[in-house]
Amino acid sequence: MLHTSDYAVFILYFVVVAGYGWWVYNKQRKTNPDSKDYFLAEGSLTWWAIGASLIASNISAEQFIGMSGAGFTMGLAVASYEWMAAATLIIVAIFFMPVYLQNKIYTMPQFLSTRYNDTVALIMAVFWLLLYVVVNLTSILFLGALAISTISGLPLYGCMVALASFAAIITLGGMKVIGYTDVVQVFFLVLGGLVTTYLALDLVAHQFGTNGAWSGFGLLLQHAPEKFHLILKPDNPNFIDMPGLTVLLGGMWIANFSYWGCNQYITQRALGAQLPVARNGILFAAFLKLLMPIIVVLPGIAVFALAQGDTFFQNSMLADGKPVADRAYPVLLNLLPHGLKGLSFAALTAAIVASLAGKTNSIATIFTLDIYQKIFNKNSSESNLVRIGQITVVVSLLLAVAIAPFLGIDKGGLNYIQEYTGFVSPGIFAMFLLGFFWKRTTSSAALFATIGGFGFSVLLKFLPLLINLEPLAAYGFAKYTEWGSGRFVYAIPFLDRMGFVFLLTVIGMVIISLLQKNNTSSKIEIDSSLFKVHPAFMAGSILIVGALVALYMAFW
Repeated sequence: MLHTSDYAVFILYFVVVAGYGWWVYNKQRKTNPDSKDYFLAEGSLTWWAIGASLIASNISAEQFIGMSGAGFTMGLAVASYEWMAAATLIIVAIFFMPVYLQNKIYTMPQFLSTRYNDTVALIMAVFWLLLYVVVNLTSILFLGALAISTISGLPLYGCMVALASFAAIITLGGMKVIGYTDVVQVFFLVLGGLVTTYLALDLVAHQFGTNGAWSGFGLLLQHAPEKFHLILKPDNPNFIDMPGLTVLLGGMWIANFSYWGCNQYITQRALGAQLPVARNGILFAAFLKLLMPIIVVLPGIAVFALAQGDTFFQNSMLADGKPVADRAYPVLLNLLPHGLKGLSFAALTAAIVASLAGKTNSIATIFTLDIYQKIFNKNSSESNLVRIGQITVVVSLLLAVAIAPFLGIDKGGLNYIQEYTGFVSPGIFAMFLLGFFWKRTTSSAALFATIGGFGFSVLLKFLPLLINLEPLAAYGFAKYTEWGSGRFVYAIPFLDRMGFVFLLTVIGMVIISLLQKNNTSSKIEIDSSLFKVHPAFMAGSILIVGALVALYMAFW
């Protein structure tokens, strides 16, 4: 439960974020912003605001709760989601953003319309809206409220309403308000997260009779060495979730490119900026990504070590019948000193609210610019488009509050979310990649990617129930696991499955494009000069890649 001092810290956080957002909104309102200003903050966000907003939108309850739980269970291996994202962001900044900005792309459906045709764009716009509202927005709200309720003791539904209301306050002001308030959100997220990690490591040090977070980290390496391997071996029980070299050579890239390069929710932060500003913002986000495992993974490993020799931790982890890993972060927060617990609580809330605001803004952007303006009111005024966007924000949050209680998911759903998002990621990435770099790709091939990619994913998901894949186990492509039916089968790890689906989808798209007369009139302009980068950007990229190489060498 929270103490009075914790509530004081949390209220301070709320007042700072809401007050700063109100100031930015009032300043922006005097200029009568048009739809591009409202949805994209065109030309208004600095590189540091873009980078902070990218991280604030990305980090939410599934990272704080789910990754800490995965850290408790599998250890540092789950950090590959964060560290490989840093490398992905560099590639997105160099090759993806120039194409979007050169062609004045403001939404992902707009890119598909420009590259393929309106049918492909409309299908994907409806698909993304359904995915964002029914799956992503409701999941963020439910998992976030569940985490807040567990820590604070407040009613679950009340937490959902409070989080949705807070997100609405920020989102209604538009992308400029979201971008600049995300800077404050990230400040609380990083500060509160680092404080939590420091205190967790200090607790480990105290348990073994010493002091200091650095000593605690050394003791973790000594007493839980199995938790500090980034590349898992096939005999590891968590290999099914993080299948060895696949995190470096296979499906992890597909998941990251689809998320960071082809996702309105993420790319929208940089689509209104000039290319140098967008690239610097994305590079800043990549640097922040290097920090994230310290904040969201290391606490879970610390709780694992603490639970080995402390009866209190052992009993707390098993309380309420919840899965052990799910309770790692909440148990840790409840042990923090008064005041600092409020800071960590504010960090968690900041991550949830920023993600809700970012997702809701993306929903409003796609609906307003790709559906309402194109289908219902082609001659809509700029002020009306802004109003429709604001109405969409409110409606989407109301739908999320109504749907979320019926989701029936638990907060330990990190791998669940990653796996089932992976049903569509390979097809989306294939559609964008070939759309970028192969002019021969047809609209029929793009339609195949949306349907065929999903179909291949479903087929390979259930293939182990039809065919014995035991011979593949020797090559590390499959892992012994138990299905809900009670049968023991060799299942394909979902990251491997994403890699296979991507290859099958690309092959299908190439065949369809070669057999078909090119019926696509692409208006996408691509010039090799777009991919040249500033020396300072290149130096920052080399620093990040060097840090990643060092980390993987140290914790292989």
